[in-house]
Amino acid sequence: MAKPARYWAYTTIVIGLTLAVMDATVANVALPTIAATFHVTPAQSIEIVSAYQLTIVLILLPLSALGDIYGYRRVYVCGMSVFTLASLACALSNSIETLTAARILQGAGAAGIMSVNTALVRYIFPQSYLGRAIAFTTVIVSVSATIGPSFASVVLGFASWHWLFAVNVPFGAAAIFISARSLPASNLARHKFDILSALLTAATLGLFVTAIDSLAHGAHWPTAAAQIALAAFTAFCAVIHERRRPAPLLPIDLLRIPIFALSMCTSICSFAAQMLAFVALPFLLQSGLGFKVTTIGFLMMPWPFAVGIAAPFAGRLADRYHAGLLGLIGLSLLAIGLVCLALIPPHPSAFNVAWRMVICGAGFGTFQSPNNRTIITAAPKIRSGAASGMLATARLLGQASGAALVALVLANFPEHGAVYALWLAAAFAITAGVTSVLRMR
Repeated sequence: MAKPARYWAYTTIVIGLTLAVMDATVANVALPTIAATFHVTPAQSIEIVSAYQLTIVLILLPLSALGDIYGYRRVYVCGMSVFTLASLACALSNSIETLTAARILQGAGAAGIMSVNTALVRYIFPQSYLGRAIAFTTVIVSVSATIGPSFASVVLGFASWHWLFAVNVPFGAAAIFISARSLPASNLARHKFDILSALLTAATLGLFVTAIDSLAHGAHWPTAAAQIALAAFTAFCAVIHERRRPAPLLPIDLLRIPIFALSMCTSICSFAAQMLAFVALPFLLQSGLGFKVTTIGFLMMPWPFAVGIAAPFAGRLADRYHAGLLGLIGLSLLAIGLVCLALIPPHPSAFNVAWRMVICGAGFGTFQSPNNRTIITAAPKIRSGAASGMLATARLLGQASGAALVALVLANFPEHGAVYALWLAAAFAITAGVTSVLRMR
């Protein structure tokens, strides 16, 4: 692609990914307001968050398979179109039921965006620039996830909650216009879409995530265990059904590639570590260390800021050095930062919190870009959609697991739970680092 076309193509990727990731968190801040508007309980209002996230998990891999078959550009444009129209429907909703339904559609659009964005990056940029492009995409995901609540607070300061969704419409329309004209065509797979595989894969991931969510909300162990057992059964059925297929929807063929499988495990563990810290830190900073709730967001900002600085450098290094080595360095830094946070003394200054956050963010940024590059390039180019979908699925599974583990730790250790969660996060980071080293064999 020529440089101007490459610029416009990547711009639309950035817009879509920013909107999809931010909308996973912006609604959280508005939940009390939405509950009051529709006269529902807080538990009922949480459904609009769960509906969005669960929809993404259910159809992410099926949509990545459709991208392999019908083209990544087509899936991306359709996803962006559904997301934009659903955002408008959210803004115009007049009941909790219509808002939840619109959020389900919005999640479907977001899944279309997330399922193929990294595969499109592989077609937009030549191999020599791929590490840097994926690094910048890493920064976009990290920053978008972090600034979502802050952005929502600003909007709610002078407008109603409807504008949290309405603001997506002009940006989404612009992304649709640009992407339809600038995104490159991709190689098309010759196999047909397997509906049974899609249903089995969706059931496996959906049951696993709902089991984690059940544990996080204090459900009885037998209920969660039954969901996990059923998820394992549907996964077994999916493997049996797809094991002889040349391009399985649940990408067993890619998981047979050792470096791909190890990189996936590394990604899940690292995102679990990050989410453990992100959920536990507000409790530690406010209840344990006495910081005001209005300052907690600012105290945590050095983490994504450091990711934004480290990831581009790591992306350049990933084009020359082994991801296993860079992953070991980054994850070691992350583990050190998490241990420093767990050992933070009482009544620390803001600076004492900030430099620990910087170490964590620098470590995570150093690891993530090379790891994402390895995941996407380990797959054959015709299977880029499946690799892109697995990359996003690993992030979601790690985040869901980390959040559930924090809930369990806080429920069982209410006094020191946040500190214990940070120690657990460090253990996940160390596990990810060991797994990263195995890739160098």
